[in-house]
Amino acid sequence: MNEQQRKEMSQIRQGNPADVKSDQDNLERLKKKNSDDFVKYFQTTYETPNLNKARKRGKQDVKYHEDFTIPEELQNIGKGKKYLIRTYGCQMNEHDTEVMAGILTDLGFESTSDANDADIILLNTCAIRENAENKVFGELGHLKPLKQNRPDLILGVCGCMSQEESVVNKILEKHQHVDLIFGTHNIHRLPQLIQEAIFGKEMVVEVWSKEGDVIENLPKARNGKTKAWVNIMYGCDKFCTYCIVPMTRGKERSRRPEDIIQEIRHLAAQGYKEVTLLGQNVNAYGKDLQDLEYGLGDLMDEIRKIDIPRVRFTTSHPRDFDDRLIEVLAKGGNLMPYIHLPVQSGSSEVLKRMNRKYTRESYLELVRKIKEAIPHAALTTDIIVGFPNETEEQFEETMTLYEEVGFEGAYTFIYSPREGTPAAKKEDNVPMDVKKKRLYRLNERVNKYSREALKKYQDKIVDVLVEGESKNNPDVLAGYTPESKLVNFEGPKSAIGQIVKVKITNTKSWTLDGEMIEEAVEVK
Repeated sequence: MNEQQRKEMSQIRQGNPADVKSDQDNLERLKKKNSDDFVKYFQTTYETPNLNKARKRGKQDVKYHEDFTIPEELQNIGKGKKYLIRTYGCQMNEHDTEVMAGILTDLGFESTSDANDADIILLNTCAIRENAENKVFGELGHLKPLKQNRPDLILGVCGCMSQEESVVNKILEKHQHVDLIFGTHNIHRLPQLIQEAIFGKEMVVEVWSKEGDVIENLPKARNGKTKAWVNIMYGCDKFCTYCIVPMTRGKERSRRPEDIIQEIRHLAAQGYKEVTLLGQNVNAYGKDLQDLEYGLGDLMDEIRKIDIPRVRFTTSHPRDFDDRLIEVLAKGGNLMPYIHLPVQSGSSEVLKRMNRKYTRESYLELVRKIKEAIPHAALTTDIIVGFPNETEEQFEETMTLYEEVGFEGAYTFIYSPREGTPAAKKEDNVPMDVKKKRLYRLNERVNKYSREALKKYQDKIVDVLVEGESKNNPDVLAGYTPESKLVNFEGPKSAIGQIVKVKITNTKSWTLDGEMIEEAVEVK
């Protein structure tokens, strides 16, 4: 390929795909040039991830698109075929899977849980920890024989891992049976990418290091009819030194309030009982809406007036948890008294090295404000053990902070270095056996405080949103209290999807047992 051809290809690729009529048109035009290597370049090179570009991103305007449509010529591309999506990671990944499933359904595909029946398999990946990455590469190894036996099977890797240079390079080098790699910013391009993967002979790679736009009206195949995820923003601007998310998810981009409210009203009309507002840093919502002075507190104050029983949000950053949000949450109603507030460490020095932009003291002051305004609120958190050069004294500060706050639960992790983050470059003088012992000690405290928090529910009557059968016993139903406590109880299947009253008869470390004292209203 000559230099002029490369420039022309670059112009095609760097443009907003929403402004391109279709990739098929481009392929046909390129074929007329009678250049085989040009077509091959189109099919294999779109844009691979570049962490330096992602890290140095500018504050260019985000474009909003209200008109997502599937091109007419692609609407039946999946007719008679089946898809399988395996999801790793956070609620945002789960929601992305719902969107991809919705798009695939609109393309004519049907869902299957059996890889042997699938015509397309997508692994929606997480980049937060090394263990999640290892699981995905292990799954790619397991799927290789299936791909060899069925060459027409489309195997794709998407999500946060796809935004990492090292991951894409490893796939290109060691997992050449993969047909399709795409990132977090271009899910709306799935119809065109599948078309390329089906009709092309080369691996299709489309990963943008630039920011993604906000695409409204994307189809969604939601998991169930009781609870729904609602993205209110994308990306993160915090750049914690251990975290790859700002590079994989991009800068903070808020949806317009009217679009969010319309979606939630639609969910309420469909009979959903609970919505969870999602964002990598959810309480930074609205800060990028330059034409509005509008934050998460303002949004939740409007959602509070919608006729839907339960509203939650995740995940919060302590630095952006402002007084307006506390004021609105204190109004109660359908705003649930449950707050997940990741602290990561109880040491101000470690927090500084993590670039968290708050101190132990400011975090405790925030907790004081929350408890003063919402005395019955249940607080949970995330904690990283063994951050580079964490001392025993600094770890003890985390232990005492846990007591002082009185968290009712926590997700705890041993620090996992992620390539491309500042922390990964630091010398780590904390031996692994020390990290594991600290994690064990922390988890003992977490379990203790969870047991104590659940004891206060003994013999009380609580409202439980019933999600379905217990994972361990199909004769037992399971659901959650407003404070997000899991309750198992016997009851009729008609209770699924309803909020029922349950008297707690037994408390455990992490769950409650009870008996239903009120018949459920049948779902209409």
